[in-house]
Amino acid sequence: MVATVGLLVGRERSFPEALIAQVAQKDAGVVVEYAELSATRFDQPPPYAVLVDRISHEVTCYQPWLKLAVLNGTRVINNPFWRIADDKFFNTALAQKLGVNVPRTYVLPSKDYSEDVNSESLRNLRWVDWDQLASELGFPMYLKPHWGGGWRDVTRVTSMEELWRAYDRSGRMTMILQEEIRFEQYVRCLVVGGDQVRPALWDPRRSHFERYTRAADDMPPLSAPLEARIREEAAKLCQALGYDMNTVEFAVRDGVPYAIDFMNSAPDLDVSSLGEDHFRWVVEKMADLVIAAAKEPKATVHHHWSALLGA
Repeated sequence: MVATVGLLVGRERSFPEALIAQVAQKDAGVVVEYAELSATRFDQPPPYAVLVDRISHEVTCYQPWLKLAVLNGTRVINNPFWRIADDKFFNTALAQKLGVNVPRTYVLPSKDYSEDVNSESLRNLRWVDWDQLASELGFPMYLKPHWGGGWRDVTRVTSMEELWRAYDRSGRMTMILQEEIRFEQYVRCLVVGGDQVRPALWDPRRSHFERYTRAADDMPPLSAPLEARIREEAAKLCQALGYDMNTVEFAVRDGVPYAIDFMNSAPDLDVSSLGEDHFRWVVEKMADLVIAAAKEPKATVHHHWSALLGA
């Protein structure tokens, strides 16, 4: 029998088309196709052995559909129960517990609330000591949403006035405040399956299409011990978060890597961003991953209700 892998994607084209072709070329009894869904009844699970989710963070109506698939034994990459529970503040605290260096980080009360939230609803909150935060974190620092990606609503602030203006603009979003790590090297790791890691110099200061290609012009190469440490820590973070597909970014200051961004469950995998070498690597590894997942017995449900279902 042929096992079917469904792809949930947005506007991207190069990665899904390459993955479909790569799996077909391996002729392993697995076919990859674009998933189709409409109104779905609660007792009619999607007909896929594996689903690769590249878009439910933006098209949120896919999220309950993906959780139904997990309930019925489909392997979803990345698992929606793990991914939806994530946020950047928790992940930073988790990384610190795992022994991975991270920037000093605070979570802030939201600036604004809905009209039905009044002072009685907020009686547990206390005033933020902005001077203390500035003293501890120093300027520049970053104000960013605790959940999100693509650098949306992220602001680098260099003074208290800039911080207050950015905070005022944040509205009802929950924000985190994070010290800046002034780096000599910046590394972005492609991670597949939780243990396949491809680190590369990456320059966030460059334009989108030059971040890989021009990084070597701006930074010294990675030493073997530093690269080994980054590989180990990237894998550790992805395994702790349950991510089969992720990118993990490190800023290296004084030879020490600091994990900066590692909540990218639908990372940019376009060939124009990665370049041919990185693109071929990630397509090959993802093909191997989905074939192996499709050939596994029906996926075990790893949640507290699994014992009641006999999983």
